[in-house]
Amino acid sequence: MKWWKLAAEQGYASGQFNLGFMYDSSDGVPQDHKTAVKWYRLAAEQGDADSQGDLGTMYANGTGVIQDNIYAHMWFNIAASSGKKNAVKNRDIVAGKLTPANFSTAQKLARECIRKKYKGC
Repeated sequence: MKWWKLAAEQGYASGQFNLGFMYDSSDGVPQDHKTAVKWYRLAAEQGDADSQGDLGTMYANGTGVIQDNIYAHMWFNIAASSGKKNAVKNRDIVAGKLTPANFSTAQKLARECIRKKYKGC
């Protein structure tokens, strides 16, 4: 935990992802989904596909964030564009829960997020 936290605080995406995972799964720390989302988001903003996929899961399940299938689809879509096979599967599952208008919104958000290099998504 100590080394991941140090790496995360210094801005390393791998440290941020791993710290997020620890808080998400209560691995060596008390489970805290909001803190997990914080660390996943910081890593996702650096292009970490695992964190992007995990953010999709957090939004799909409403864990640490308000449940939102549009944002779940957006994050899964972004992770899928990096070749994450599980993200492709999850994106397609969430897509089946969206109206055509919401699907279009999710795709637009994903394109904007990529254009902004994942900042402020």
